[in-house]
Parts: sequence; C-alpha cells; structure tokens
Amino acid sequence: MSFRVSVLTLYPEMFPGALGLSLAGRALADDTWSLETVQIRDYATDRHRTVDDTPAGGGAGMVMRADILAKAIDGTAPEGDPRPRLLMSPRGRPLTQARVRELAAGPGVTILCGRFEGVDQRVIEARALEEVSIGDYILSGGEPAALVLLDAIVRLLPGVMGNEASGTQESFEDGLLEHPHYTRPQEFEGRTIPDVLTSGNHARIAAWRRAEAERLTAERRPDLTALRGQPVTK
Repeated sequence: MSFRVSVLTLYPEMFPGALGLSLAGRALADDTWSLETVQIRDYATDRHRTVDDTPAGGGAGMVMRADILAKAIDGTAPEGDPRPRLLMSPRGRPLTQARVRELAAGPGVTILCGRFEGVDQRVIEARALEEVSIGDYILSGGEPAALVLLDAIVRLLPGVMGNEASGTQESFEDGLLEHPHYTRPQEFEGRTIPDVLTSGNHARIAAWRRAEAERLTAERRPDLTALRGQPVTK
C-alpha cells in the first residue's frame, strides 16, 4: 500500500509542485506515495464559499472558521483514519529529522494548510491537530511549508532513494551537521582535497568525518551540541 497524503488547502493548484519532479515525482508516478488535494471551499455553505471570518475580540486579518474546517477534515480523514492530522503553523513544534522518520514509517499524513491570521483554536483541539513548524519565520500560507515537510518525508520512503545509506549518513541523523564533501578534480583554484580522504584508510576517514561534523555543529548549531549533552566548543 502506498503512503497516502491528503492536503487540505485553498490553493490545490500549488500541488504537487516541486514534488512532481525528481525523486518525489518518480515515486509519485510509481505509486510509492499518493497525493490527494482537497479544496476547503468545497465545504463552505454560502454562495460565496466563505471559509473565514473576523477574529473574536477584534484585530487585523481574518480567521479560518472551525465549522468549515471540521467538515473538511471529517470528509477527508474520518474517524478511524490512522494518519496523523497535521497543521502547518509557525507556532507549532519545530520539525526534526526524528519526527520526519516517524511520519515516513506510518501510513501517511493529512495536512491542513492555514491561511490568513490563523485557524480557530477550537478545531485544532476538537480534531487533535498536531501543529508543525518548519522554522521561525512567517510564510503567506501553509502550502510552502507542507511541500517542505512532504519532500523530507517522501525521500525516506522505501525505494525512493537509490542508495539507502544516503538517508542515514546526513545532517541531523545523529544530532550532528554533515561533514564536508569533496570530489574530483584533486585541485580546484589552489584548494586540494584533504589527504586523509585519499589515503584509503577507512578508519582514519571515518574519524576525520566525525571530527569535522562535531566541529561544524559546535560552530554553526551550538543548540544541537547542547542537546546532545556535549560541551559547546569553538
């Protein structure tokens, strides 16, 4: 059975977007995963297909209505659907590679893409939506964030990457940023490949890569170093 993805959005034409190309696109064509887009406005009840209203308590912008979203969610992922229900939101828990692996190991995901000022809190609680953030910045809507999340997930599905080791030997898989990479030519504008990488000594190469990963992580992401329980050094 393929990995099932349902995306609830006001802009279904944004999908599959980049996910229709390269590894994800081939996997989509091969039915390794499936993509369903749901137009939230189809669940509106008025002739204008309204999905939002003014925020309670006043303020700028509009808020997506709980009743419309609840019907869209129930129509797409009814009770008993085992897929996690995700809401792309800047206030959500930061997405991690560990969470991506958990999601990739499941049956699929249902993703709600918010717009305007946000989503009525009551539907978040009533439908047990897991809020997910891809970074500390604001996008025009949840669709670009959903594309990022799905790209991270799909590449980990069985058979998508030609070299399965690629999915385990990269940044964040062991709490470290990835080590530097080199390839031919041996010399480029006066810069050469580190001798250890052409030594043929696999133990030395592994030790060098580990040391470089730890150095880069300490320099660029001390928060990751702290989380791993290691002293932060420069």
